Amino acid sequence: MSSKILLRYDVNLSSLISISIFIVNKSISCFGLQVAGVEYFDVLYGTRAKINIYNPMVKNNSKDLSASWIQINKIIKAGVADGIGAGSWVYPSYSCDKFARFHVAWVDGLKTCPDHDCGTFVQVSSSVGIGGKLKPVSVYKGPQYMIDVTIFKDPMTRHWWVAYGPQNIHIGYWPREIFHFMKDECNYALWGGYVQGPTASSDSPQMGSGHFASEGLGKAAFVRNIEILNKENKYVIPDDRKFGYVATNLSKYTANSYVDGHSHFGVHTYYGGPGGFV
Repeated sequence: MSSKILLRYDVNLSSLISISIFIVNKSISCFGLQVAGVEYFDVLYGTRAKINIYNPMVKNNSKDLSASWIQINKIIKAGVADGIGAGSWVYPSYSCDKFARFHVAWVDGLKTCPDHDCGTFVQVSSSVGIGGKLKPVSVYKGPQYMIDVTIFKDPMTRHWWVAYGPQNIHIGYWPREIFHFMKDECNYALWGGYVQGPTASSDSPQMGSGHFASEGLGKAAFVRNIEILNKENKYVIPDDRKFGYVATNLSKYTANSYVDGHSHFGVHTYYGGPGGFV
């Protein structure tokens, strides 16, 4: 039986969310950020999940982005955090088109480095293109497509890795030396979507499928089979006492979450919304 998790977003938490998300454009304030998905507050060493891929609508001239994403962070306090993440961005001003593309990113609290922008990500496999177009993409009320993404710490080298696909192809890593706080472990994770940019809070992009979480399978975007990596280097279901959903603007984007380790969806969330496209 699935169990729905209660909403955990509150005003005090918003400051943590704003520094946890990867702010690619430094001119964007935290007020240009909206989040919907599920989050986890406890020690972890990685996560893996299946991310549903859509092409949400983002206006070409807005400099906004819409992400379907998983990430892990070490948060010390508001404004002080390290983190890594991976997933899909639709970001016209960055990629010069409106297609969902696979991206990775690292943040150290002072700067954000998507893909290879800062020279910190060491790519070891060319079989997965960083920044590559994701296809096919899901269709509302039609076929649904996913990507398998894993981000984790290697217990031997202590580097932070990204793996892709059902074959768990190790794409590359961020050396542990570049992190201030995340050398050994994380204490926060997020799965779901976010939109960000100069008009993300006013003339907002779509998130996910562009439809609210309540529409469910085939209509709302999802992240499913969510697991975390524990200190024994084993993937386990998140403790539901430390796990809940977040939605920072319920009029534009919603989220829900379910804990069901026995279904083929496992722990999962539906999230998204139309933003300003209503």
